[in-house]
Amino acid sequence: MFDARTNQSVISVEHGQPVESVLLFPSGGLLVSAGGRYVKVWDMLKGGQLLVSLKNHHKTVTCLCLSSSGQRLLSGSLDRKVKVYSTTSYKVVHSFDYAASILSLALAHEDETIVVGMTNGILSVKHRKSEAKKDSLPRRRRPAYRTFIKGKNYMKQQDDILINRPSKKHLELYDRDLKNFRISKALDRVLEPSCAIKTPEITVSIIKELNRRGVLANALAGRDEKEISRVLNFLIRNLSQPRFAPVLINAAEIIIDIYLPVIGQSPVVDKKFLLLQGLVEKEIDYQRELLETLGMMDMLFATMTRKGSTSLLQQNTSDGFLENKKIES
Repeated sequence: MFDARTNQSVISVEHGQPVESVLLFPSGGLLVSAGGRYVKVWDMLKGGQLLVSLKNHHKTVTCLCLSSSGQRLLSGSLDRKVKVYSTTSYKVVHSFDYAASILSLALAHEDETIVVGMTNGILSVKHRKSEAKKDSLPRRRRPAYRTFIKGKNYMKQQDDILINRPSKKHLELYDRDLKNFRISKALDRVLEPSCAIKTPEITVSIIKELNRRGVLANALAGRDEKEISRVLNFLIRNLSQPRFAPVLINAAEIIIDIYLPVIGQSPVVDKKFLLLQGLVEKEIDYQRELLETLGMMDMLFATMTRKGSTSLLQQNTSDGFLENKKIES
């Protein structure tokens, strides 16, 4: 950073990668730099001290943008994704997918429009859906008190048939999150010990649903050591169960692909990854042996069926020969 009056360097920070974009917060206290796969936030009031380092993109980060309120930080990358971070926790709260690699990014006034320039020459403009204002309807008159107590003191007769009103079923919290497209929060709810240990089938069903929607990788990405340990513990605990194995093996492969670059930063996570790798390899060996056994059983059944049909044909031929001989005699 240079002083415009003296043209001399005031603060210098080392990003570690070729810097593609720099963003200064309106207060002047924080500086954001983007380069390589990293987005780093520096505290300028402490002489350029590194505050947080974000690595949520799979390719080079090319551009940065800040919302008008300063509560959201946006980053665009060559991996065709725009990540939206909260400036309080620096966690990914939303993600946009585009058709090509992203080179530039900007927000319009009051954050109503996001504009993205891509390598294929297309300028994408997305508008936020404005909530339609509810028309002021005349206030309905509430029913009188006698309406609610009507029939309360009625005594059932001998020939009367009592019909109970069916109770309304409420959605579970994780179902509400799925309904509102809060995929990471839905996954966090079913990974809590009260659900993951007592009812693991619910957790597996949510993972299967996220995979069906194609958002399982987004729900698993951007997690810290504690959160990823919770996911790995669930996989290690239930991967060996045959009814869960197909879904959890796929989830394990996705986790390994996402967090492979950060392996080596946490001994606890590394140990769990090694244990998970061993379980996945063992499960694949079991399935290979089962397929071989199934192939051998199919060959045995086919051989037994062929022998049975041959003996039945020989018996029919001998019976026909005896009948012909009796007729001639």
